[in-house]
Amino acid sequence: MVGAGVWAALGWPAASRAAAPTEAWRAILAAARGQTVYWNAWGGDDRTNDFIAWVGETVLGRNGVTVRQVRLRDTSEAVARVVAEKAAGRDAGGGVDLIWINGPNFLAMKEQGLLYGPVAQRLPNFDLVDVEGKRSTVIDFTVPVDGLAVPWRMAQIVFIYDAARVPVPPRSAAAMLDWARANPGRLTHPAVRNFLGVTFLKQALYELVGDPGILQRPADAADFASVTAPLWSWYDALRPHLWRRGKQFPESGPAQRSLMNDGEIDIMISFNPSEASTAIANKLLPETVRSYVFERGTIGNTSFVAIPYNAANKEGAMVVADFLLSPEAQARAQDPRHLGNFTVLDLARLSPEDRRRFEELPRGVATLANAELGRPLLEPHPSWMNRITAQWEQRYGR
Repeated sequence: MVGAGVWAALGWPAASRAAAPTEAWRAILAAARGQTVYWNAWGGDDRTNDFIAWVGETVLGRNGVTVRQVRLRDTSEAVARVVAEKAAGRDAGGGVDLIWINGPNFLAMKEQGLLYGPVAQRLPNFDLVDVEGKRSTVIDFTVPVDGLAVPWRMAQIVFIYDAARVPVPPRSAAAMLDWARANPGRLTHPAVRNFLGVTFLKQALYELVGDPGILQRPADAADFASVTAPLWSWYDALRPHLWRRGKQFPESGPAQRSLMNDGEIDIMISFNPSEASTAIANKLLPETVRSYVFERGTIGNTSFVAIPYNAANKEGAMVVADFLLSPEAQARAQDPRHLGNFTVLDLARLSPEDRRRFEELPRGVATLANAELGRPLLEPHPSWMNRITAQWEQRYGR
């Protein structure tokens, strides 16, 4: 039996191990020591930035790997950089080591051969991931991940409302339109170039489309107009009743949350089921806010990290990715006092000690139970996101 001191010397905390490190993994740990990993990640949320900083402090102390967050306004910035490096023939020593990614950006990098891997199955902690019960850990927006990205947190759409002003929140797209008509200016969504803004539209489309199954296939030019026609009819009716008559939109989720905290809106969309509780705890939203989902369910997905094909510090990036899958990091990410994102792990695979990390987490007063959240709806194919964004801008962006 290997003692805890030996595991720690290998950079592998005993409480977090999924399997004994192989010779190959020990070689990766050795090569990673002293490397600096440039993690390109959306920088628009202070809690996520703080979590990344904690990850950096931890892997530096245990593995000698330095993490530098490159804060992005949009993930496409990092994708464009890798594309430019490939065009310039820079096939090694690239400036991007790790990217927080999913959806259209992942598909673009996968199709262009810009990702290193398969890498996920090389990480010891990947054995703990729930790939059966949480299929979005291996299928991203209908696209097989094929080990080219590593899941690190779950997300599902919830709507947050102020129960002091909204006794009965609208639980469908149709009901939301009725509510907005009765409460003009009290609803908005982030700008559609932001992932939350376009997801607001995708969520409505799920309910308004005749056959939701069509969203699992690429958006075909021949049927896109007819499939989305009900969405645009719904939105045409909704838009005049949005905050500032639908002529301005908050740039991001945090900006939307500020409007709610200031009492300008009563309902907001979030991709984090614990956001309301976390915001209450951090005095970012009033104590009267609560969460709910639509009666027919809401969209869910998984956030990934991926390593570009030409990353300069691949071993260090793998060490960071593996640590993100550790029960320690996953429990901290699920803690509503930090991020509040649900884990990608299968808790049945954990040791009793590691399961307790999750069992002892507080569930905030505004966080729905798993049964209340229900089974998440699958993300549409990435092409729907791109086409809906472009169509919205053509119709309303002028």
